[in-house]
Amino acid sequence: MSKKTTDPRMGIVGGQAVLEGVMMKSGDRCSLAVRTDDGIKVENSASVSIRKKNKFFNIPVIRGVATFVEQLMLSMKMLTRSAEMQGIDDSEPTTKFGKWLNRKFGDKIMAIASGIGTVIGLALAIGLFLLLPTFAAKGLDALSGGFIGGHPVLRSLIEGLIRIIIFVAYVWLVSLLPDIKRTYEYHGAEHKSVACFEKGLELTPENAKTCTRFHPRCGTSFVFVMLILSIIINSFLIWDNTWIRVASKLITVPVVVGIGYEFIRYAGSHCNLFTRIASAPGLWMQRITTREPDEGQLEVALTALRHAIPEEFGGIREEDESKAEKSADETEASETEPAGKQQ
Repeated sequence: MSKKTTDPRMGIVGGQAVLEGVMMKSGDRCSLAVRTDDGIKVENSASVSIRKKNKFFNIPVIRGVATFVEQLMLSMKMLTRSAEMQGIDDSEPTTKFGKWLNRKFGDKIMAIASGIGTVIGLALAIGLFLLLPTFAAKGLDALSGGFIGGHPVLRSLIEGLIRIIIFVAYVWLVSLLPDIKRTYEYHGAEHKSVACFEKGLELTPENAKTCTRFHPRCGTSFVFVMLILSIIINSFLIWDNTWIRVASKLITVPVVVGIGYEFIRYAGSHCNLFTRIASAPGLWMQRITTREPDEGQLEVALTALRHAIPEEFGGIREEDESKAEKSADETEASETEPAGKQQ
């Protein structure tokens, strides 16, 4: 018998860590809080899901794919904006080649660079998490004299374990970088702030510090759920040809994403033996992807949370809200001005 969470605060807000800050989202409202030399800057914006515009994208499993794509796009946008709020500007080229590209392509260069980066990122992901495990399992099959290849479930299990090892190793190695370590601290601050809110505690750094930094609806848990689901689904792929297997896995990615989303959604509002066991690997991984934050980082996360759901808190001053909105409006206006008019 599952125990369903009835607390109305559960699941109404979520977020992500960004550069020196946190983004919180509740419904259509996004609030980005970033620590700068001048204090904490806040920007509020709207992000209306396609699920509200078209009922087709609200069908179970399909809604998971739609949400996954939207969250990726929002994540990149928030990361870029957090860098801009800190005054990090890479728009001016410093090399002769960069200046030539700027003269040749102008404003289009950022779109081109973004496109190239996306292609390289996808190629790296496919190479690490699809090609490498498949070829590694193929090599182990050859060493076993074809025994592994004759058992689809065993082959899928080996490929999945190799994929998980690669994922864990990659996340751990990245966590050693100083900038990433600090982002992981903000990730911990995000989780603790949400936990503080869901427990009904007063939103203070002192209270948030006592809360857990591990959360079942975290993106880390989602990735781990997808890795486990891929083992189960790929066990039905009986083809021996390596390239056909890789192509088949690519085709099944939306299915894995959709089912994984439904599980995370279920686990976020239910607490039973099944959800605890299935969520355990992802929660364990959060020991790497989250770090204990300091009170300053918790203050930033709590600021973002308050602005994401202002109707819950009478403590948000109207002047703070208007300043945040004005800052966001000025940013949007500057982005639409011709390049020659920007300061």
